[in-house]
Amino acid sequence: MKTIKGPAIFLAQFTADTAPFNSLDAIAGWAAGLGYKGVQLPSWDSRIFDLKKAAESKTYCDEVKGTLAAHGLEITELSTHLQGQLVAVHPAYDAGFDGFAAPEVRNDPVKRQQWAVQQLHDAAQASAHLGLTAHATFSGALAWPYLYSWPPRPAGLIEEAFDELARRWKPILDRFDEAGVDVCYEIHPGEDLHDGVSYEMFLERVGNHPRACLLYDPSHFVLQQLDYLAYIDHYHERIKIFHVKDAEFNPTGKQGVYGGFQSWIDRAGRFRSLGDGQVDFGAIFSKMAAYDFPGWAVLEWECCIKHPEDGAREGAEFIKRHIIRVAERAFDDFAAGGVDGAANRAMLGIGSGSGSGI
Repeated sequence: MKTIKGPAIFLAQFTADTAPFNSLDAIAGWAAGLGYKGVQLPSWDSRIFDLKKAAESKTYCDEVKGTLAAHGLEITELSTHLQGQLVAVHPAYDAGFDGFAAPEVRNDPVKRQQWAVQQLHDAAQASAHLGLTAHATFSGALAWPYLYSWPPRPAGLIEEAFDELARRWKPILDRFDEAGVDVCYEIHPGEDLHDGVSYEMFLERVGNHPRACLLYDPSHFVLQQLDYLAYIDHYHERIKIFHVKDAEFNPTGKQGVYGGFQSWIDRAGRFRSLGDGQVDFGAIFSKMAAYDFPGWAVLEWECCIKHPEDGAREGAEFIKRHIIRVAERAFDDFAAGGVDGAANRAMLGIGSGSGSGI
């Protein structure tokens, strides 16, 4: 078995224009000071990482790794959550998602989508230059406005949406395959890949592509009321990235999973800092260890109550406490009798030359 690596932290929620969050060296020093061993880098934030430069220059990537190594840190993965979202956008969300794109392609859905695809290609090359084996992203969504079947969905609508989603992603998956990197979709409400069944619909359409993998984040399953432990049993072979994020779900007589259009703090389901929610991380870390999860335990901090710096500080210790150093030998080895093959056969009454007698 493998011991999960960590703790690590996703930096997307922490970068800012003020020190120590406004440069890679400064934020690395901050993270290392809290006890983190790895960082997951948002590829869209030029204050700490230049994706285009990383795709073009291995020297630049070596410099990035060197900056982090000086603080005792490694890169766990790159993230293209924002760009991946733009691979597939339903027109209803054009205005809302346009700000994710570069200014020069905004207000033009075709050019925006082309830009997003190129960003993913750059991320594949940059990941290869950095020596990474997994990449975090979103799938985007064409079918999401039709999640609830009222008015009744026309026959074939969802199938057409997933056919198109697969058509757009298959060349990207092939590009990542050439780079030797897994594409790990964060299964997330708002994405067409939002649970196990929708992931399987996509996976079938991309021919069970070996690079179409998963980012596991139990918080999104708490909010959907999906069995997040059984999910690991179903998909552990595809889970290559792990976001450690907490959540709680407290339904009332007035609202449930849809949240009643309320702000985060007033929803029945809401994200919390580690240890403040309802996720059974003891069980999750046990399952991940038993299934030989090969990657990092990465804090993604999102909480509607607690200050992010407190969440980050507490999160490092929380993850450290939950990582299981796996056993190198069986607990009952002390009682092993050292019996050989011949003795085993004798114990079973099937010694040399014996027959069944039937």
